[in-house]
Amino acid sequence: MAHSRREFLQLSSAAALGLAAYRLPQQYRIDGPTAPPLSDPTFKELAMRALDAAKSAGAEYADVRISQNRNQAIQAREHRVQNLTDSETFGFGVRVLVKGAWGFAASRDLSPDEMVRVARQAVAQAQANRAALERPVVLAPVTPTANGAWRGPAEIDPFDVPTEEKVALLLDANAAALKVAGAKFVNSGMCFLREEKTLAASDGTYVVQTIFRSQPQMTVTAVSPDFSDFQSRQSNDVQPMGRGYEHVRDAKMVDNATRWATEAVQKLAAKPVDVGRYDLVLHPTHLWLTIHESIAHPTELDRAMGYEANYAGTSFVAPPQKMLGQFRYGPELMNIQGDRNQPGSLSACGWDDEGVVPDTFMIIKKGIVNDYQTTREQAPWLDWWYKKQGIKPHSHGCSYAQSWEDIQFQRMPNVSLLPGEKEQSFEDLIAATDKGIAIVGEGSFSIDQQRYNAQFGGQLFYEIKGGKVVGMLKDVAYQMRTPEFWNSMDMIGGKKSYQLGGAFNDGKGQPSQSNAVSHGCVPARFKQINVINTGRKA
Repeated sequence: MAHSRREFLQLSSAAALGLAAYRLPQQYRIDGPTAPPLSDPTFKELAMRALDAAKSAGAEYADVRISQNRNQAIQAREHRVQNLTDSETFGFGVRVLVKGAWGFAASRDLSPDEMVRVARQAVAQAQANRAALERPVVLAPVTPTANGAWRGPAEIDPFDVPTEEKVALLLDANAAALKVAGAKFVNSGMCFLREEKTLAASDGTYVVQTIFRSQPQMTVTAVSPDFSDFQSRQSNDVQPMGRGYEHVRDAKMVDNATRWATEAVQKLAAKPVDVGRYDLVLHPTHLWLTIHESIAHPTELDRAMGYEANYAGTSFVAPPQKMLGQFRYGPELMNIQGDRNQPGSLSACGWDDEGVVPDTFMIIKKGIVNDYQTTREQAPWLDWWYKKQGIKPHSHGCSYAQSWEDIQFQRMPNVSLLPGEKEQSFEDLIAATDKGIAIVGEGSFSIDQQRYNAQFGGQLFYEIKGGKVVGMLKDVAYQMRTPEFWNSMDMIGGKKSYQLGGAFNDGKGQPSQSNAVSHGCVPARFKQINVINTGRKA
C-alpha cells in the first residue's frame, strides 16, 4: 500500500518507536562507526573462545566473523511512498579447515557457550565433508594483521539522516520530473548499507571494518499523446558508491529529475535505428556493465575451473593453462585491473573476509589474459603460473560473505578498464567517428552461461555522422561475441574521462549471496558492431 507524505510521517513515527524498543545486549553491541570496537575486549574474547574451541576439536585453521549489518531501502512513486524497509542482523560465523575439508556453522547468539558450541559444530561439519573430498584444500600464505581497523570514506552515516528527510527528497524529485510535459510515471528510491564486522583468524589476524554503501536512483517514463509508445530514462549517471549519505546529496536528484524526464520525452520522438553495423562510442555509464558481464564474471577462477556451473554458468576463459599469457582478449591498449582500494568504490575494504590485504593486479595486460580473481584456497591452483612469473602463489583478496550466517567464498573485486595514454574524452571519440552510435547508460541485456555471446541495450542513443551527433535514436541493442567485440576496440579515453559504475546487488553461489562491486572505465570506441532494432515487429 502506498502512502502520502502525511500518512508516511505518522506511520514512520510509530515504526521508529518500535525500532527503538529493540536493542542488542549492551555487552554485545557495536555502537556505530565512531565507536572503537578494538578497545572493547568483548568481541575479541568471544572470537578467541571460538578459535580455541575449534583448534581443540581438531581444526588446523579457523576464522570467526562477527558482523552487524543494517540495510534500508525506500521507494516512492509519483507523490506517494510505496515501500520502506529497515532491517538489522547481528551474529557470527565460524569456518574451519579439518584435514583439507571446510566446515561452517553460524549463530545469532553471541554468548561464550554458544561460541564454543558453534565452533565444535563447524569442526563436525568439516569432518563429515571429508567423505566427499576430491582433493585437500591448501591455503596460500597470508601476512596476519594483529590489530587492524578500516572505515569506508563516509562523511555522513546514512542511518543518522532522518527517514523523513530522505522521503521528502524523493517526493520532491518525483514532483520535479512530473512537471515535464509528457512525463507520466516516476519511480525513485534510495538504498543504504552499513556493515560492521570483526574478523579473527587462527593465524593471528584480528581486524575490524565498517563499510558503507549508498544508491540513489530514479526512473522516469514518458508516454506519447496517443498512447502508442512509452520510453523510460533511468538515472544511470548517478551510480551506487561506497560512500555515505553525502553521495545522495551530491546526486542532486531534484535538479537532475527535470533533465531525466526531458530525455525520456525526447526518446518518444527519436528515430528508430536501422539495423546494420556501426562504430559504437560507449560512455562509461554504459560500458561498466559490459565489462561486468563479459570480463569480470568470466575471469572469476571458480567459474573458469567449473565450480560455479549450476547457478550462473562457467567461463569461456578456460582452462587457465591455455589462457594465461596466451589468449588475446583485446588490443594492446586494453588493460583490465582488479583491486579493492579505489576510493568510493563498492568493493573497497581494508581486508577481505580471510584477512588478506587486497592487492592491485592486472587481469588483462596489453590485451592478453594475465590473471584471475582468487582467494587463499584458489591461489595454489595457479601455482605453475605464478612460479613462471617468479612470484609466490598469493590471494588477491577476493573472499567475501554477505552476512555472518553465510560462508565466505570468491567474489568479484573492482574490475576496471584503465585509461589510455592519450587524453581523450567521450566527445573526442564521437568527433573521430564517421558513422556510428553513441550510447549512454546501461539497459537490459542477456548473456550466455559462458559469457561469450551477449546482447546489450542502453538508455540514450545518439546517431553520429561525420563526427557529429545528428539526432537521437531508439530501439537500439548491439550483439557481440566477447573476444571479437573487445578486439574491435580501437580508441579509449584518457584519465580525465575515467568514471566508476557499479552493481549494488550481484548474485552468485548456492545458496545465493549478494555482493556489491564497482567497475571503473573510460569511454571507448568499437568498430563495426552489429546493431539490431528491438522495437521492430516480426
